Amino acid sequence: MERPDAREMLYEGKAKQVFATDDPERVIVRYKDDATAFNAQKRGTVAGKGEVNNAITALLYPELEGYGVPTHFLARLSEREQLVRRVRIVPVEVIVRNRAAGTFASRYGVEEGRPLDPTVIEFCLKSDALGDPPMNAATAVALGHASEEELEALFDLAAEVNDYLLARFAVAGLDLVDFKLEFGVTGDGDLVLADEISPDTCRLWDAETGDKLDKDRFRRDLGGVEEAYHEVRRRLEATVGRPLDLPEFDDDHQHEHDHAALRLDLTGEEPHDA
Repeated sequence: MERPDAREMLYEGKAKQVFATDDPERVIVRYKDDATAFNAQKRGTVAGKGEVNNAITALLYPELEGYGVPTHFLARLSEREQLVRRVRIVPVEVIVRNRAAGTFASRYGVEEGRPLDPTVIEFCLKSDALGDPPMNAATAVALGHASEEELEALFDLAAEVNDYLLARFAVAGLDLVDFKLEFGVTGDGDLVLADEISPDTCRLWDAETGDKLDKDRFRRDLGGVEEAYHEVRRRLEATVGRPLDLPEFDDDHQHEHDHAALRLDLTGEEPHDA
């Protein structure tokens, strides 16, 4: 495809810049090497991080599309840039936790690494100023951050993403501990996966040694941050096309039903059909 020209910068965040193009429905995302932690209270630079995160996201998003998860991704344009559909970001971050780690482990006083069954899916308000506070579904609806229908869709899409990523990272020798997702709404009203999937947004441990290969190396001053990011990229690129151990379902209804069994409805009760 012909590369579109980047126009004015529409937005600059902690890890990316977003530029307009001649097409109002498409924007260019440029990944930066800036690193932040603890809601930007800790800042630094990780050499080559932008290139790694761009490459990993550009690899995984088309794979997720093939699995049935709609995304904003269109094309990788360069080492640091990709073309995506322009979206309105839903101000609800979705956290998926397969193991206890980070703030979850400290919040509930449990050992880091403890498997979570069922998988925990949490909502947080997307707000650096407020520290991205956790919120339940009723809070999100009451404050106008998302509708009931959007929250149900966010939950189901996050569960679908988790199904795929668990299997995808496993063949690369990586244990997906937890991760953060952001979603957006396109000009046509479609809800799609946005932002990125990378060692910035995922906790990834070596499946054999338990070594941390993600942003925790920056958060906790463990050293070897650049090497960890590049190792994740190397493993993912080296395992493209390998068979994945994905859940098997009779049809889409069965898939949705199994995910619904893990969901709490807006009243905090278990779903009636669980």
